[in-house]
Amino acid sequence: MNRVNAVWRHKIYQSCLAKLRDWEEKREFCRHTPEHFLDVARLTWILALEAGIAADKEIVYAAGLLHDIGRFRQYEEGIPHEQASAELAEQILKDCGFEEQEQEEILRLIREHRTAGQAEDLAGLFYRADKLSRSCFSCPAREKCDWPEEKKNLEIRI
Repeated sequence: MNRVNAVWRHKIYQSCLAKLRDWEEKREFCRHTPEHFLDVARLTWILALEAGIAADKEIVYAAGLLHDIGRFRQYEEGIPHEQASAELAEQILKDCGFEEQEQEEILRLIREHRTAGQAEDLAGLFYRADKLSRSCFSCPAREKCDWPEEKKNLEIRI
């Protein structure tokens, strides 16, 4: 997981993470934190193992760390965060030694993490893991949340 740790330590990544933390410091709803990023990676890995879908752990974890890192640009510039995150991830992935094909797969997971819901591939699992990572059943802001009721995780499940 050397390259994943290189993503974590990357100067651009840490700068983006600091901006995101500043923007979400007083956010009432789910925050986009390293805990969320790692939950998405871990859940994706579990789902892939259970489904028998081949996956590379470093690709899954790199995508998990990077999938929401551009969210601050959505707040600042109105850019969809999956697009902003993919744009920021490109340089980070190159700098951290990911091969071109690996970069393409990670960027696909990032770009599709809000739309691949029904896909029966790694992107679909990544989408579902992103949603499953939210513990709506214990959230104090659940009643104010604009997520549709059918998307909220009101029970512990995977």
